[in-house]
Amino acid sequence: MQWLQHYDQGIPETLAPYPERTLLDDVADAAAERPGAPALLFKGRTVTHGELEAHSDAFAAALAGLGMARGDRVALLLPNCPQFLICELGAWKAGAILVPLNPIYTEPELEGALRRTGAETIVVLTPFYGRVKAVQPRTALTRVVATNIKEYLPPLLRVLFTLAKERKDGHRVRLADGDLWLGDLLERHRAAARPAVPVAPDDPAVILMSGGTTGTPKGVVGLHRHYTTSGRQLGTWLQAGTTPWDDVVMAALPLFHSFANIGIQSVALRNHNALALVPNPRDLDDLLDTIAKTRPTAFSGVPTLFNALLHHPRVRAGKVDFSSVKVCFSGAAPLLAETKRRFEELTGGRIVEGYSLTEAMLACAVNPVEGPNKIGSVGMPLPDVEMRIVDLESGAGRPAGEVGEILIRAPQLMARYWDEPEETAATVRTHDGGRWLHTGDLGYLDDDGYLFIVDRMKDLIKTHGYQVWPREIEEVLAAHPAVAEVGVAGVPDEAKGEVAKAWVVLAAGQEATAEELRAFCRERLAPYKVPATVEFRRELPKTMVGKVLRRALTEPGSAP
Repeated sequence: MQWLQHYDQGIPETLAPYPERTLLDDVADAAAERPGAPALLFKGRTVTHGELEAHSDAFAAALAGLGMARGDRVALLLPNCPQFLICELGAWKAGAILVPLNPIYTEPELEGALRRTGAETIVVLTPFYGRVKAVQPRTALTRVVATNIKEYLPPLLRVLFTLAKERKDGHRVRLADGDLWLGDLLERHRAAARPAVPVAPDDPAVILMSGGTTGTPKGVVGLHRHYTTSGRQLGTWLQAGTTPWDDVVMAALPLFHSFANIGIQSVALRNHNALALVPNPRDLDDLLDTIAKTRPTAFSGVPTLFNALLHHPRVRAGKVDFSSVKVCFSGAAPLLAETKRRFEELTGGRIVEGYSLTEAMLACAVNPVEGPNKIGSVGMPLPDVEMRIVDLESGAGRPAGEVGEILIRAPQLMARYWDEPEETAATVRTHDGGRWLHTGDLGYLDDDGYLFIVDRMKDLIKTHGYQVWPREIEEVLAAHPAVAEVGVAGVPDEAKGEVAKAWVVLAAGQEATAEELRAFCRERLAPYKVPATVEFRRELPKTMVGKVLRRALTEPGSAP
């Protein structure tokens, strides 16, 4: 394992044995040691470690009182806000499995995720309440808990929000009979003790939605152990950029996504760092205001976010102070060398790029914080992570510099796909007595053990850090009466890294415009999945068996 000799000074080859703990133990320790220290920072409001422990205890007691059983699934349809952490921790304390969902899911997407995971309980922010009620009859949901974003705003901002934005922005709703307010539940169980439910490291903790390595939506099951393992690996690797207790960790990426849910959250909770929560990273003014107020030391993002900040008028005018930032973590898409150079020059900190998959429960390869960062590389395996590059046909190992499929072995690999045993067996396989994740990505390791991603075996599109699978878009467009054939692939985009493009053959005698087809998609897909462009063709390139050749669509000079 040639990469070990290139670790930063002080980074050990192994962190084993890993402690038999969960993040709940870290939260409890913080509340006992420094109950008044800040745990969450949200728009001027501070939630202390003591409050986080007490409020999550109350939610756990409420769930137990409502009849929730150990192993039940609790879904969250929330942005980054204190309620997310409170309900997540409370669900875990009650023995539940968390199902974090994307708040901008359309009704079909939301219904699919709820049906797939069998979630019985959901906590939803009020603007999304109507969407939940629309799909509830076709799901297993029996308990709907609503919360208003203003519940954890500071007093003055809460009043201003109530007067100026609550009704206008759809935050004021009337609950249906039987549904509950989170605030009422927490108040009713304010003095209640945490339920006497044992939570062990090997218990399932989360089902994270992922396209998987084959393109079909799946639920990735992670254990409590995986959070503490990834948190310890990343916390150790980034130790030059974060100090326990004192430093602030920015959580601008959404907590329903594996990047933030596993990586950012685990590091902050293990190190007892305050988490600065940003509900919407696309609101760059709010993000910059949060940076100014909270002075974060660690900041994680996707390349499009770093690029957007660099082009923001306030940043270009020199009106934003980034000097508190020591280390930035970039992932989910390739980071341009120029973006890295300019952001490091702006902040004086270091951007380190990394690579992982939801199925790997995040911590895999990261560039050194102090050592060389090679242009185009996503870094080297973290302690206790192994990587192999294998031939696509024979499975034999490939030497340094030669391209093959990337395989990963690590103690935090997913337990399984939820109710998908065949997909699990195809993705995590046993070699040499160990569990190896077949990533479906192509790359190579150089002589120093740095990993370079070359291509994807499948056709995953990554836009704004989100995973978009062409098949999902194709199925929507194929349902339009004017569409005879459709192919979707990713094309480069300067701002977003990559966007979806659709190539369409119209049915005989039918007409449709590109904007009409995009509007059709907007009604059925989250905004980031809607094709940026639609090109009409007389025919599409296909294989001998009639499968559309997506890669051929993007080739220069492809037939019209």
